Amino acid sequence: MRAARRVLGDAFGHFNTDDGWAMSSHVAISALMALFPFLIFATALASFLGADAFSQQAIDLIFDTWPKEVAEPIANEVHNVLGVRRGGLLTFGVVLAGVFASNGVEALRLSLNRAYRVTEQRSIFRLRAQSLVFVLVATMGFLAISLLLVVAPIALSIAANNLEWIAPYVGTITFWRYVIALTVLVLALIAVHLWLPAGRRSLWDVLPGVAFTLFGSFAGSSLFAAYLGRFSNYASTYAGLASIMIAVVFLYILSAVFILGGEMNASIKRYREADAVAEA
Repeated sequence: MRAARRVLGDAFGHFNTDDGWAMSSHVAISALMALFPFLIFATALASFLGADAFSQQAIDLIFDTWPKEVAEPIANEVHNVLGVRRGGLLTFGVVLAGVFASNGVEALRLSLNRAYRVTEQRSIFRLRAQSLVFVLVATMGFLAISLLLVVAPIALSIAANNLEWIAPYVGTITFWRYVIALTVLVLALIAVHLWLPAGRRSLWDVLPGVAFTLFGSFAGSSLFAAYLGRFSNYASTYAGLASIMIAVVFLYILSAVFILGGEMNASIKRYREADAVAEA
């Protein structure tokens, strides 16, 4: 209990004194500004590769982990944006969308550098190149998973028609959608904590913050969804801006939890180092 109090006190104290609330706003707005460019870029790349079903599957995969009250209005806007036909892959607008999407990665890097209390020494060109690589890897990952989610139901349907014993298991495809979405989220969080901020960390160094982010995000999003469903009246207050306001507040909650996850990792490491010095 004493160790937990020290770690939590250090994490929340540093978050509060080092502009954690302001950084949460920065990450939330940057994430919202990066979401649409990322999907535009990813959809254009998928269309170029002949995977036109990407957009629907990508949207479903991203918003499967969001509460229904939050996901529906934002998903509708995303569908409207992606429904616009665009020219080839290498148009200026699509390339620019990829660059804008990388700005969201840079916001995550800045927040984690503050949380881990490290100073960035790498050149701006290397950092931007790494951010673009993250965008490309995320795009290819979503493309592969989306194709799997398109092919899997077809394969299961064929199997169910020819193999009677497999029919009862066809309904589990919904379960596997959530498993895949959660797996992607966990791997993305681990990659971000390991490679985005300055310095080096092991897998064990980042797992506590990843676990805190997952549980904290679930709790925060559930409470916000309950608030929207029972008490809030965003539509009458913000009219056409209601979906944007819901997205901003929701992403602000997730951003604060994400930064606190980095703070937790840094605090645990500081506690272990101090404890080792005391024992020595």
